[in-house]
Amino acid sequence: MPRLPISISIISMNEEANLRRCLASLGDIASEIVVVDSGSTDQTCEIAREFGARVQHQKWLGHRDQKNVALGLCTQPWVLALDCDEELTPELHASIVKFFESGDCERFDGAWMNRLTWFLGSWIRHGDWYPDAKLRVFKREKSKWGGSPEHDYIELDGPTTKLAGDLRHYSFKDIVHYLHKHVHYSEVFLQRERDAGNSFSSFKAVARPFWRFFRAFVLRRGFLDGFPGFWIAISTAYFAFIRYSRRYEDHAPRQP
Repeated sequence: MPRLPISISIISMNEEANLRRCLASLGDIASEIVVVDSGSTDQTCEIAREFGARVQHQKWLGHRDQKNVALGLCTQPWVLALDCDEELTPELHASIVKFFESGDCERFDGAWMNRLTWFLGSWIRHGDWYPDAKLRVFKREKSKWGGSPEHDYIELDGPTTKLAGDLRHYSFKDIVHYLHKHVHYSEVFLQRERDAGNSFSSFKAVARPFWRFFRAFVLRRGFLDGFPGFWIAISTAYFAFIRYSRRYEDHAPRQP
C-alpha cells in the first residue's frame, strides 16, 4: 500500500517510554513524521529517528503553541496529530486508510476519533473519560491549534466525520502521576482566573465538585468501570474543589 498523503505531528520531551509504541502503531501509513522536541535528555530523539522522523528542537512554548510549531513544519496536505502516550488500534489504523481510499478525504476536512484511556489496570470505557472524542485527522491548511494552555484542541472550519476504532491513551502511569498532573492543572486554572479577573465563588467551589461526581459516576455511568470509575469520579470532584478554592487562597491573610 502506498503511503498516505499525511504528516504525523508529535511534540515530545523525555518520552522514550512511550514513543516507540506510538510510532510502531502507525505502520507505513504516513508520508512524513515530524517530531518537535523541547530538550529530551533520554533516547526520545534517537527513537524518533529510527522511525524516519524529522526531529526539530524547540524551546517549550506551552502545549498549544508547541503543537502549532509542529503543525507548521508539516508538508503533507493532511495531518494526523498524536501525543507520545497514544497509539492507534488496528481498527483505527484501518479506518484512517479507508478514509482516504473511499474518497471521504474529498468530502470532509477532518475526522474525529474516540480516545480510550488505561488507568488502574483497566481500560476506562465510561464516565468523563470515554468516549473523549478528538479531532486528530485534518487538512493542514485549514487547521490550527487553539484552546487554553492545558486544554488545547484543533480549530477547523469545515465538514468532519467520525472514524471507527479507538486511540489508546496511556496518560497516567499511576495515582501519583495523576496527582502531580492535576496539581499543575490547578496552577494553570488559577492563573487563567487571575487573568480574567474572576473573583472567588463559594457557589462554584461547592456546587462544581458535586456536579462533576454526579455527571461522571451516574449520568455517564462511571459506575460500570468498577472501583477505577469510582476513583476517577471522586478525584475529578476533589480537584474541581481544589481549583476553585485556589482563588479564595489568593485573598486569604498570609501566615505571619
